Amino acid sequence: MTTPPTGSLAGLWRARRPSGPPVAHTFRSTYADRWVRFHSLPGSKRYPESEDEYATVLHRYDTVLDELFTGSDVYVVTTDWTGSDTPDAAAAFPTPRRELHPGGVHWWTESDTAGPDPEFHTHTRFYADRRPWRRGCVDGLLRAVADEALVEVFVTDTELRRIHHPYDGGADVILATPGERDRLRGRHVDWLPGNPAGL
Repeated sequence: MTTPPTGSLAGLWRARRPSGPPVAHTFRSTYADRWVRFHSLPGSKRYPESEDEYATVLHRYDTVLDELFTGSDVYVVTTDWTGSDTPDAAAAFPTPRRELHPGGVHWWTESDTAGPDPEFHTHTRFYADRRPWRRGCVDGLLRAVADEALVEVFVTDTELRRIHHPYDGGADVILATPGERDRLRGRHVDWLPGNPAGL
């Protein structure tokens, strides 16, 4: 695991992903032509309730992550948020981010200061590390995501061509091209949402 040059990663994001900041829940709409969603459990069940169900969740996450990233390095990105624009301010809510992502280095802050009252301004902070992809290397993070203990996590290759954003209930995946998206979707049709919008 290595520390990414944070300025370089932010610059690469702006160059490769000029449509918006690295806010994972927006990827689905920003890159709709290259997006596919997979659900984590049969019947679109949202939260695992047994070790067998956790195993299913991790299997589905890791299978797609393997197809995207085997043989390459990835950036693993986690977030927290605060009501203060001070860089070392405590997170607004306690999460296991530090324990599960100890190598994450701050590389971006996305601030929402649209409202007139500073009490309601928020500052989302993004942390990243670079590591060789190995199946299971982010399972602790993925399990926390499945429990909604962490949000806005994503994994991307070092050229930012492909993005895997797990959430509680599934994963949004952004591919390099629509054709690549279609091929990935075709390999896992049993994991697709049942509604026409793909949600």
